[in-house]
Amino acid sequence: MLRFLTAGESHGKSLVAVVEGLPGGLAIDEEFINFQLRRRQLGFGRGERMKIERDRIQILSGIRHGKTLGSPVSFLIENRDWAQWQVAMSAQPVSASADTRSVTRPRPGHADLAGALKYQAADIRDILERASARETASRVAVGALCRILLMHFGIQIASHVTAVGNVRIADKFQELKGSEILEIDPESSIRCADPEASARMTSAIAASKESGDTLGGEAEIVAVGVPAGLGSHVQWDRKLDGRIAQAMLSIPSAKGLELGWAFAASRSPGSAVHDEIIYDAREKRFHHPTNRAGGVEGGISNGEDIRVRLYLKPIPTLRKPLRSIDVATKRESAAATERSDSCVVPAAGVVGEAMLGYVLADAFLEKFGGDSIREIEFNFMNYLRLVEEY
Repeated sequence: MLRFLTAGESHGKSLVAVVEGLPGGLAIDEEFINFQLRRRQLGFGRGERMKIERDRIQILSGIRHGKTLGSPVSFLIENRDWAQWQVAMSAQPVSASADTRSVTRPRPGHADLAGALKYQAADIRDILERASARETASRVAVGALCRILLMHFGIQIASHVTAVGNVRIADKFQELKGSEILEIDPESSIRCADPEASARMTSAIAASKESGDTLGGEAEIVAVGVPAGLGSHVQWDRKLDGRIAQAMLSIPSAKGLELGWAFAASRSPGSAVHDEIIYDAREKRFHHPTNRAGGVEGGISNGEDIRVRLYLKPIPTLRKPLRSIDVATKRESAAATERSDSCVVPAAGVVGEAMLGYVLADAFLEKFGGDSIREIEFNFMNYLRLVEEY
């Protein structure tokens, strides 16, 4: 079983993670991981924090001479901003007069109030430091490790922005092939296939920032080269689409998910929705001329591209804060403000890539698992022969 845990606060000393279940003998490219970490920091609308941090992975265990050992992989990502927060985020007791940057005015839409009530925290910073999207840097590094495994077997993942606020890509860009999405510049500021919409998205983000507001939007994440047979129909918690949904909705600001044509399908007759099945005798494989199912049927991958649309709310930290209550005095007050972004949709797409990578790697190892990469290669090739002979 593949699993991971992350730890660390937004302004703490570092972020850390442990990944268990990667097979031994997998060649690891650290620069690929650092490239994905850099992509998460990019995107028009990112805040001042991204000018401070230079996220790079520091591997602590589980990799020797560039290859996994089969033991848990652990790593850390340094928080450079820690230098300015050593008193406020000290693990040791501090004097009563110390500036702990305490927060008592919860932000609407954030974990602030719900978390403070749950943990009975007088200082909401105890909640917001961990609830911060800074934690997703760890997930992007974990996802990169998983993507290295998937790429070894020909599976690639990419994303593009399809909407920011009420600015949407043109219809002709709504049904891009997975291979076309893979070709979009992964380091572009918006990562949108539609140049005209991209310019309008940039303008909308700039205007929102100027007014002290924030914008949400949509990002589509695709996985190309996924074999049929990942996941299962036999139990609810093994269904691939359910596992993808849980992982995606764990991303900060994610409030909705669409697999394939889900929303349009709910308004259409079955004859216009379901993907017909064709057999290619030359290639000896079944396939679908359309992919409205998004690559998953009955909780199992069907051999087509996995296509996920992620819907993101505007982030809740506003420079012109909304009305709130000071939990210490119980008096009405403007919500607290923290240094933050004005739009995170491009960055959230990168996090979505990471989480899809994790889910697919987990399902892949469940199907073809072994202790070494050579054993998995053997299992995978035998399965492909069985599928061809079916």
